[in-house]
Amino acid sequence: MRYVFLILIIAFLVLIATFAFQNLQLVTVVFTGLQLTAPLAVLIAIVYLLGMATGGSLFSFLRYSIQKATTDPRRVRVATAAKEIDHPS
Repeated sequence: MRYVFLILIIAFLVLIATFAFQNLQLVTVVFTGLQLTAPLAVLIAIVYLLGMATGGSLFSFLRYSIQKATTDPRRVRVATAAKEIDHPS
C-alpha cells in the first residue's frame, strides 16, 4: 500500500512541477499602491499558503468561540470542585 501512496505523491509532484514550468510568465499584482511582480506559479503558491494560514486560524478561532459560548461555566466549576474533593491532598 505504501508503494501506491509513493506513486500518488510522485504523480502529484510531477503535476505541480509541470504547472510551474508552464506558468513562468511574470504577473504584476497591485494592492493599495503596493506592487509585486513574480511568476504566476509563485503567486499562486503564495496565495495558497496565505489561504491555508488564514483559513486554519479562522476555523480554530470559530471552533474555540463556539466551544466557549456553549460551555456552561457553572458545570466547569462544579467539575473542578468535585476533583478537588475526590482527591484530597
